[in-house]
Amino acid sequence: MKTYYGKSVFNGIAIGKTSIYQKGEQQVKRVKVEDAGSEKKRYYAATQQAIEELQLLYEKAVKEVGEANAAIFEIHQMMIQDDDYKESVENIIDSQQVNAEYAVAATGDNFSKMFAAMDDEYMRGRAADVKDISERLLNVLSGRHKDGMGTEEPVIILADDLAPSETVQMNKDMVLSFVTVHGSVNSHTAILARTMGIPALISTDIKLDDTVDGKLAIVDGSKGVIYIEPDKETMAVMQEKQKKEQEQKELLQMLKGKPDITLDGKEIKLYANIGNSKDLATVIQNDAGGIGLFRSEFLYLEKDDYPTEEEQFAVYKTVAETMAGKQVIIRTLDIGADKQCGYFQIGEEDNPAMGYRAIRICLDRPEIFKTQLRALFRASAYGNIAIMYPMITSVWEVKKIKEIVQEVKKELEEQNIAFGSPSQGIMIETPAAVMTSQELAKEVEFFSIGTNDLTQYTLAVDRQNAKLDSFYDAHHPAVLSMIRMVIENAHKEGIWAGICGELGADLDLTQEFLAMGIDELSVSPGRILPIRKIILETNVGELKR
Repeated sequence: MKTYYGKSVFNGIAIGKTSIYQKGEQQVKRVKVEDAGSEKKRYYAATQQAIEELQLLYEKAVKEVGEANAAIFEIHQMMIQDDDYKESVENIIDSQQVNAEYAVAATGDNFSKMFAAMDDEYMRGRAADVKDISERLLNVLSGRHKDGMGTEEPVIILADDLAPSETVQMNKDMVLSFVTVHGSVNSHTAILARTMGIPALISTDIKLDDTVDGKLAIVDGSKGVIYIEPDKETMAVMQEKQKKEQEQKELLQMLKGKPDITLDGKEIKLYANIGNSKDLATVIQNDAGGIGLFRSEFLYLEKDDYPTEEEQFAVYKTVAETMAGKQVIIRTLDIGADKQCGYFQIGEEDNPAMGYRAIRICLDRPEIFKTQLRALFRASAYGNIAIMYPMITSVWEVKKIKEIVQEVKKELEEQNIAFGSPSQGIMIETPAAVMTSQELAKEVEFFSIGTNDLTQYTLAVDRQNAKLDSFYDAHHPAVLSMIRMVIENAHKEGIWAGICGELGADLDLTQEFLAMGIDELSVSPGRILPIRKIILETNVGELKR
């Protein structure tokens, strides 16, 4: 038996044969051509076909992992149509009189190296995306279409790394788990794996050769271990563990419909995080008490231009009506940092995570903000909508928001347009907001703690940087102390406080959050029932004592 260790992306036990994923990267030959125009036509046709393939991938991903996680395939469609990329391919074909394959490969290499050399971690991450779209174009040009699996039975996929497109293209019924040599816990692929519920490891110290390919193996996602050709004792232990996990899943299904109340009567708002109305099915399926984070920025990311008031209103109204009176907390647009949107023309920034983003854009460009607010207030007449503002650092920002809100309400009244009275709150995701949370609590109706950004800003660690994974500690005492401070200050001023970041789904901390007095936890839909189980089994009074 051989044992290899990696970082866990998603828990669970997978038992089966391994299969090394063949990317099928091509060796491209440089061929002189007589007719550059014909080669460019081949390139244009390949581009169109690649866009159609990416749209199909997007639609498949929406069904399997939700709209928020599928957005990467819309980004790839935009990248493949990027003017700079297109002009580079055309120029190489024209100036060197070469085949389209060579021009695409050369452009892909050049752009990938350019992104990889950038200081900004987000932009460096785009290097892999450029490789992905270039490889897709080469496959179309050469007529090659393979999923790289070549298997007729469910397997544990081993790979150097996996692009998001490769993960989604895999037939889920044929994948037990995946294990990669590289990758980051915050990468698109890791997020997709968590959403799909596939046991997975990244940064694994495994050599991809014949000594591991096609062998019987066990992936233990909870321990971050893969066993190749396990001995009888290990197999017996893991089979028993897998059996208990399945029994646990079946037991959790019995928790559907039960109220989220602790043993001593503390009621918790147990909500779900979503990216768009297409994610509502998983919210209902997992019996969430409401929606604690609707990421409205994905309405902007999927468009080539600013979404209109009517387009936004239709989506917000659908969500409010579908949730049938359950609370729906919609976050105003959080564009910027790692969520870039071309038509906003934000420009390049040295430190985008701390730059022109979220509420800063809204207050600087009130015409964009007011369009969204009008849509939100109108939709609030059709259900229990609440509005949440991200990246708040000061009381003056909240007061400025209130002024704009009043302008919007006055406009709607003058136009005899019906609107509701949505509660309004803010995200606490900066140390500044934590330290002034008692003053902020006097201005709003609720807090929702965004632990992803709060952790990176508190620890001065870029959460997108794979090199810093070991330094990114969401359990750091400073982070937990800040969460406790926010809850206490919220309660002093008579408002509720919740958590909508990844940490809210950390089962190891659920009871600690309950002891702190947390009022709401908003998590990915698949985490609802496991957290409900802990809530129902917890006596908060005893925990505090």
